[in-house]
Amino acid sequence: MKIIDLEPGDPRLESELLPVLRELRPHLTPELFADVYTQGHAQGLRFSAAYEDGADGGCVGVAGWRIIVNTSSVKKLYVDDLVTKETARSTGVGHALVAHLEGHAREAGCYELNLDSGTHRTGAHRFYLRERFDIVAFHFTRELRKLGA
Repeated sequence: MKIIDLEPGDPRLESELLPVLRELRPHLTPELFADVYTQGHAQGLRFSAAYEDGADGGCVGVAGWRIIVNTSSVKKLYVDDLVTKETARSTGVGHALVAHLEGHAREAGCYELNLDSGTHRTGAHRFYLRERFDIVAFHFTRELRKLGA
């Protein structure tokens, strides 16, 4: 498996990464995704894509992430998105992406690697616990308007 970081404007973002990311974030259109990445990149947003070995070499996993400095963690790598293509789940893609992100975090001098996960995603929770993540907080949200409105 090969994991690469893709910069804004890379044509693989729309053609290869976005179809996998939409399995987790179905509201993303190509235009909205391009806009989010352009604005988010200035705030530290990055995307990594996992490609399977072999002749096809298609994208099988995606991680959206950023380095954040704050008072609670001092410096952490926060994972915005972590998704493995449905047909490639339980094949080591998620594990490889987490290891890739941990490498970025350690290189940047982070104290933590963390993420939020929807309460309904119990399969993902089992994966995170196997990957040695701990449940350390509740995440609260106040909706201000509907997504896409």
